[in-house]
Amino acid sequence: MLLKMIYRYLTVALVVLGLAASESRAAEHLNFVVTDLEGLEEVQREFGPFKELLEQKTGLTIKFFPVTNRTAAAEALKAKKADFVLTGPAEYVVLRQLTNCTPIVGFSRPDYFAAWVVKADSGINRVADLKGKKVAMSDIGSTSGHLGPAQAMKDAGLDPLKDIQAIHTSKEIAWESLKKGDVAAWGYNATSFMRFRDSDKSVNPGAFKTIARGPDLPSDVLVAGTHVDKKISDSIIKAITENSAQLVAEILKGEDNKKYSGMQFLASIKDEDYNYVRDMYRTIGQPKFAEFVGE
Repeated sequence: MLLKMIYRYLTVALVVLGLAASESRAAEHLNFVVTDLEGLEEVQREFGPFKELLEQKTGLTIKFFPVTNRTAAAEALKAKKADFVLTGPAEYVVLRQLTNCTPIVGFSRPDYFAAWVVKADSGINRVADLKGKKVAMSDIGSTSGHLGPAQAMKDAGLDPLKDIQAIHTSKEIAWESLKKGDVAAWGYNATSFMRFRDSDKSVNPGAFKTIARGPDLPSDVLVAGTHVDKKISDSIIKAITENSAQLVAEILKGEDNKKYSGMQFLASIKDEDYNYVRDMYRTIGQPKFAEFVGE
């Protein structure tokens, strides 16, 4: 009995100490995760200026918390080691399912939609013409390079799991394969395709045509863990709203962040804004949103 009492007291003490340590860490600084980037150096290079200005405007101390993958980001949120996470639409849906995190600010991306492009002289004029053909898509799990094209195809009447032969590859290989006719179509992020098309002097822009496109995709989103005080989240929303132009300029200093050119912060972001992404997961046979596809 005595041993049981000692064990119980030790367990309670350890829990209390753990909570105290967590509260102390939270009081000292907030941990910020960017799921698309690996390693502290890369995160610092892309988002350092943004973080520093946000600290100035909020009076908060923010530290980058690098993670190796999206699953690690979810585990960090659940363990209260991460406070805020900037992530893409597909990743958000799973993070929400696993951690019940709260979306607080959207990072909009102009011309952020998925579509299907073919060679103009291919004789392919609609998605139905792709049935049985080999097509290219980006990495498995990519919002705009995989899930978005799959949903655009589904919306046009083809089942991307049964009706086509999908090759998942890099944008560079997909582009070359489309040019050579090795694939009948490329399901793409619109800005990626236009970048390749406009920079490749070996082809004319008129050599390609889009046969289907989905709606503009939901924004990348900054989420807060369930443990984060709402006053802190509100202070970040307020700072971003009141200093939007300056903070966007700091984000665009990062080379990878050029995808945010022309962006706008969205402070009225809601979980239901991502229901179209949930449709994408159902389309590829992942109706539970409980894992990061392709990881």
